[in-house]
Amino acid sequence: MSNGGSADLVLEGGGVKGIALLGAVLTLVDAGYSFPRVAGTSAGAIVGSLVAAYQRAGRDLHELVGVMNSVEYPRFADGPPLERLTGRLGEGVELLLHDGAHSGRYLVDWLGSELAKVGVRTFADLAIDDPQSSLAEYQRYSLVVHVSDLSRRALVRLPWDYSQYAKIADEQRVVDAVRASMSIPFYFRPVQVETGNGTATWVDGGLLANFPITVFDRTDGKPPRWPTWGIRLSGQPSTEKDRPVRTALGIAINSLETLTADWNRYRLESEGVNRRSIFVDTTGIAATDFGIDAETRQRLFKNGQEAAEKFLTTKRPATPDARM
Repeated sequence: MSNGGSADLVLEGGGVKGIALLGAVLTLVDAGYSFPRVAGTSAGAIVGSLVAAYQRAGRDLHELVGVMNSVEYPRFADGPPLERLTGRLGEGVELLLHDGAHSGRYLVDWLGSELAKVGVRTFADLAIDDPQSSLAEYQRYSLVVHVSDLSRRALVRLPWDYSQYAKIADEQRVVDAVRASMSIPFYFRPVQVETGNGTATWVDGGLLANFPITVFDRTDGKPPRWPTWGIRLSGQPSTEKDRPVRTALGIAINSLETLTADWNRYRLESEGVNRRSIFVDTTGIAATDFGIDAETRQRLFKNGQEAAEKFLTTKRPATPDARM
C-alpha cells in the first residue's frame, strides 16, 4: 500500500453506478490520498462535485457514504401525472413535448441541497490558487464538469468554458453544470443555455468525453507534482462474443449506447491509460436502472473498494506520468 500524497482524479460517467466511484475514492482516502482537482462526467460529475465540496469544507469524505445512500433513485425518473399513470406511453409523450422523458429536477434539488450544506453553491466556492500549475488562471478550480454541446458540436469543460457562452464562471451554480452533464439524451431533458448569441443545447458529457483522463495533463513540459488517476465504471475491455446489430431500431439504440459507453477501449495499455486507471466491475447494471436496490448499491460500493485496493497494490505506476 502507498503512504499517500496527492492525486488528481478523473471519474467516469455511469448513471446509477456512481456509488462504485465513491467506494474507490474512499479506499484512496484511507491510503492517505487527497485530491487537489477532480474531473467528472455524468455520475462522475455528481460524485466529483461532492468530493471537491467536502474537501474544500474540511469534512471527512467518509460522510459521503450517507449522502450517496440518501439518494432516492426512483425519483430521478419522476415525471408529471400523465407519465406516472401511463408509464412508457407517458414517457413517450414527455419526450415529444420536452425533448426528454424526465426533467432531472430531483438531481438539482438533492445535489444542490447537499452542496449548500458544506458552503458550495457557485464555482467561485471551488476556485483554487495554484500558480505552479500549467493550467491557465481561468482553469484553476478544484472541479471540472464535462458537457456535450449539440448546438456547437463541441465538448464543454465547466467552469473553464463559460466565457465562450457569455457567462462569468464564478457566478455559475455548480449543480447546474452537473445537471447538464447527466442529461442522457432522450432520457433526461437537455439543458438550454442562453448565450447572448442565441441558445445552446447541452446534454450528457459522455457523448464526447465519458472518461476525460487527459484533462489535467501538464502542457509546459515540466515533470508532474503528482499523478492523475482515473476511476472507470466500464471494467477492463472484454472478449465477449460479437453479435451483429441488424434492425434500424437496434442500430439507433446501440448508437446512443456506444456514444455514452466505453467506445475508446482499444490500445489503452500501450497509451498508458490503464496504468493510471482503476477499473470497477459493474457488470449487469445499466446506467439508467433507477430501480436499483440497497443490496446492489452495496455490491457496487464494495467493487469500487476492491478495485482501488488492487490498483494500489499491483497497478499504480512507480513514477507518475507527466501532467498537472
